[in-house]
Amino acid sequence: MTSLPTAPETLHPALWRASQLARGSVRTLDTGYPALSAELPGQGWPIGQLIELLAVRPGLGELRLLRPALLAAASRPVVFLAPPHLPHATALAGWGLPPERLLWLRPQHPAHACWAAEQILRAGTCGALLFWHTRMRSDQLRRLHLAAQSGETLFCLMRPADAARTASPAPLRLQLDSTAQGLAILFLKRRGPPRDTPLSLALQPLPILRHRHVTPVDLPAPAPLAAGSLPAALVS
Repeated sequence: MTSLPTAPETLHPALWRASQLARGSVRTLDTGYPALSAELPGQGWPIGQLIELLAVRPGLGELRLLRPALLAAASRPVVFLAPPHLPHATALAGWGLPPERLLWLRPQHPAHACWAAEQILRAGTCGALLFWHTRMRSDQLRRLHLAAQSGETLFCLMRPADAARTASPAPLRLQLDSTAQGLAILFLKRRGPPRDTPLSLALQPLPILRHRHVTPVDLPAPAPLAAGSLPAALVS
């Protein structure tokens, strides 16, 4: 009597069919966006792996995309390494990220930034590392990918969109472009079947206080009052 073939995914958690997303035993963080989570192996951002986010231009919404995961990882320090712009601590605090958990590193040389990223990943003391880099060699990518696997840090490498033309050991590579509602996400690489059409994702609104009168902070300071200029009824 011929036995039925065993499904590959039941043999080992790292195996999967080409027509299905990998499940495996990799720990993940919820993206906060169900439509995106449904397209990712493990239903979330992988921890302890290299994630590449290739943006058409910086600042199109990549931080808003990562905000739910950063909030979940903020029990440990969150590192901004070599961002193209100065992080706005007040805005990040408004997102719910405690300022005392945020670290901003600005190395003077790209090689120093790669070294710092590797040390942060190997130390394993940070909840998330966001690293911006424009030109990176293949050997540097491999070293960072290996360093990420040694810990449980959410590691996102921000690169320009033209980096999609070069190979990378990252198991997850997403290309980001802006839309009227949020982002168009193209899945360049994932452990699972290819997806040729971009995912249109509406980003969560920024936590801005609305319908309140806010005094601008750049108004000139009022002139000091002269002694005795207040009415006696107001002084008691």
